[in-house]
Amino acid sequence: MTTTELKDAGVVVTGGGGGIGAALARRFHAEGARVLVADLDEKSVTSVAGEIGGAAFVGDVASEEGVRRLVDTATAELGAIDVFCANAGIAPEGGPEAPPSVWQAAWDVNVMAHVRAADLLLPGWLERGRGHFVATVSAAGILTSLGSAPYSVTKHGALAFAEWLSATYRHRGITVQAVCPQGVRTNMLAGTGKAGELLMGASAIEPEQVSDALFTAMAENRFLVLPHPEVADYYAARATQTDRWLGGMNKLQRKVEELEG
Repeated sequence: MTTTELKDAGVVVTGGGGGIGAALARRFHAEGARVLVADLDEKSVTSVAGEIGGAAFVGDVASEEGVRRLVDTATAELGAIDVFCANAGIAPEGGPEAPPSVWQAAWDVNVMAHVRAADLLLPGWLERGRGHFVATVSAAGILTSLGSAPYSVTKHGALAFAEWLSATYRHRGITVQAVCPQGVRTNMLAGTGKAGELLMGASAIEPEQVSDALFTAMAENRFLVLPHPEVADYYAARATQTDRWLGGMNKLQRKVEELEG
């Protein structure tokens, strides 16, 4: 989608109360789009929506009922949804010992929210012959995320779903993009403490840089959005030198354990 096509386009951004979502909402507004910002945090989402003259949706954007209410509200506010940014995400700590409720929440927010939104949007998009789905995935979706198995596993799922959407519908006018940054200076990164700072702090970027990377990829009609270009090399190493790559990741894990021990 070009800048010209964004003029008056209807855009939905979930998780838009702060961080990457807020940066995306501001950028789409700056390009002339009409934006609905969704978030659980009423104060933050109302603030961002007010700043850009957009609409605010307060509530769950992951459950079947929540996604349906979001899409219905956005359609009423915007007339039509041209771009849907599935940006909301959670990163609970832990591994297999994490409670089933934690795994389910990560699955619902990080994967099924995308699936449920696409299920509601695709019929109209396919009838019109156009639609744009942006999935904020994270580099964890093409690499891994030490410290959070639920996040890593579900972000792999989010990328797999985005790839499937693109492979299945691109010839019918559906554009799909997967945004895969490493560390971004958001509350999520701040919440990872010393371990997160060790793993991602040195290369962490601002949310606006993620937005810039998406718009560059949009102009180039490119599926994979890598705000940290070096992730492409890590991705290649993971595929072609898997044991060496896993050894490097395990070395980082040991450093984390030393830091936390």
